[in-house]
Amino acid sequence: MKRYYAGRMICVGLCTLLLSGCGSIISRIVPGQGHSHQYYPGVRWDLRDKPWRVLTIIDLPLSAVFDTLLLPIDLHHGPYD
Repeated sequence: MKRYYAGRMICVGLCTLLLSGCGSIISRIVPGQGHSHQYYPGVRWDLRDKPWRVLTIIDLPLSAVFDTLLLPIDLHHGPYD
């Protein structure tokens, strides 16, 4: 039982860490962190210069998928520059 609980806590911790830094979520929710009102804001947020550039390798594909899923919403709010 302890083994199951420890594995579950590790999984929850990893998911929290990965989702807390997702460029798509940060660029849309946190004021001043993204370039809102544009297409693929999460990908653009990930490609900017930052000290945590290594984590971009993990986050960039996830942000691209998430931004693609949200593209109909972005198209509805466009056109953007």
